[in-house]
Amino acid sequence: MADAGRTIHLTAGADDAGVRLDRALALRLPDLSRSRIQELIKDGHVSVGGKPETNASRKLAAGLPLAVTVPPAAAAEPSGEDIPLSVLYEDNALIVIDKPAGLVVHPAPGNETGTLVNALIAHCGASLSGIGGVRRPGIVHRLDKDTSGVMVVAKTDEAHKGLSAQFADHGRTGPLHRAYVAVVWGVPQPLAGTISAPIDRAPHNREKMAVARAGHGREAVTHYMVEERFAAGHAADVASFVRCRLETGRTHQIRVHLAHRGHPLLGDAIYGSGFRTKSALLGEAARQALSVLSRQALHAAELGFAHPVTGEEMRFASPLPPELLRLVNALRANT
Repeated sequence: MADAGRTIHLTAGADDAGVRLDRALALRLPDLSRSRIQELIKDGHVSVGGKPETNASRKLAAGLPLAVTVPPAAAAEPSGEDIPLSVLYEDNALIVIDKPAGLVVHPAPGNETGTLVNALIAHCGASLSGIGGVRRPGIVHRLDKDTSGVMVVAKTDEAHKGLSAQFADHGRTGPLHRAYVAVVWGVPQPLAGTISAPIDRAPHNREKMAVARAGHGREAVTHYMVEERFAAGHAADVASFVRCRLETGRTHQIRVHLAHRGHPLLGDAIYGSGFRTKSALLGEAARQALSVLSRQALHAAELGFAHPVTGEEMRFASPLPPELLRLVNALRANT
C-alpha cells in the first residue's frame, strides 16, 4: 500500500471521533509511518470531507470521508546533473553560489531533477554535508524557485552546524546578514520601517502563505527601506525599489509582508495577482520588461556570515540579473 501511487479512500469511524487526523490515519494505514502521513498532510495529499486538509492536528468526527493520495515512490537519492553553477566562492568547507531565477533548490514532488542539489552533487561530489538528508545535502537555507541571488551551501557537517546556528540566530548576536532588493507596486509608508507580523500557511491554499492572526503562525520580521521611487506619466509613485533585511526567514516572507502592506512585488503571480491591471500605468518599455519577467521582482543581493571553520567574516554580493535590471531601467525611463 505504501508509496503505491494511488489514492486510498476511508471513512472516519466512531473510534476516530476526536482523534487527531495524523494519528487516526496512522492507525488505519499501518504501511505508512506517522511521519510519512504528516508529510503527506503538509504537502496537501490528504482531504477530509472532500476538501484538502493541511493541519495534522485536526480532530475528526465520525462519518467524515477521508482520502490519502500517496505519490509514486521516488529515487531515494538525487543524482548529479551537469547544470552550470555561478560560483562566487568555494573552499573545503562551503560553497557560495549566485542562484538564477527558475532553479529549484532541492528535489521535491514535481521537481525531482534539474535542481540546485543535483548541480551541487555533480560539482562537489561526495563532499557535501549529509546533515540535510539525502534529498537536501548541504542545504542550510533556501531561496524560492523564482528568486535569484546569493546562497551558501555546506560541504562538511561541521560547516553545516556552524552555518545553521547562524541562520537560526538570524543575525541577532552574530554577523549573519541577508539583504534583498525588490520592485513593488506603490511606495511603502513610512519610507523605512519594520513589518512584524506572524506568517502561516493560507487556510484554503497550501501553495500560499499569509499573515496570521495574533497568537498563530510563526514570528516574522522584515526591515525595509525605499531606495528609489518610479513615476509613470501622470501617475506618481507607481512603483518603488525597496531594500529588505530579514530578521527571520519564513517561507515567502518578503512577498507576504509587502503584499500585506498593499505593496506586492511586480511580477508576483501568487501575492500580486490583483495588481495586474496596474501595468497599464507603465510606459511601453516598462510594460514589455514586466511582461517578459515571468517571476517576482525579488533578488537576494547580499549575504554575510562568519566562516563556520575559520571565524572570518565574509560578505558576498550579487548584482541585479539582466531581466530585473531591464525592468528597473525601464521604470526609471518613465519618470
